Amino acid sequence: MAEGDGVADAGIRVRLDGTASESDIGALRKWLEREKPLHERVRAGELRILERSRTDEEGAPMGAGLEIVLVVVGAGAGVVFTELLEQVKRAVTAWRANRRDVENGEPPEGRVEPVDLDDR
Repeated sequence: MAEGDGVADAGIRVRLDGTASESDIGALRKWLEREKPLHERVRAGELRILERSRTDEEGAPMGAGLEIVLVVVGAGAGVVFTELLEQVKRAVTAWRANRRDVENGEPPEGRVEPVDLDDR
């Protein structure tokens, strides 16, 4: 995504693998909402964190069938997008480490990637 290209319609998609439960999705969303840099952007109205049904699945999904989407809002979004993407990747890694410490079993793998929200 080039700077200025559809910035208001850009976002970051976070998906957990098929072993994830709905509680994993909810816990990760809450974790992301509490991460200080993300929390500050949400409070400033520059970022929205949403859960939605996965849009590329055919038939019944193996896991919860949900994904988390962070919607980047505002004119300066293009400038901070790469930084936000890295912050989200670090937050997902930290959540996985925390989940490993507090629950039995290996946490679900996470994938963080840019998404054009016009192409849902």
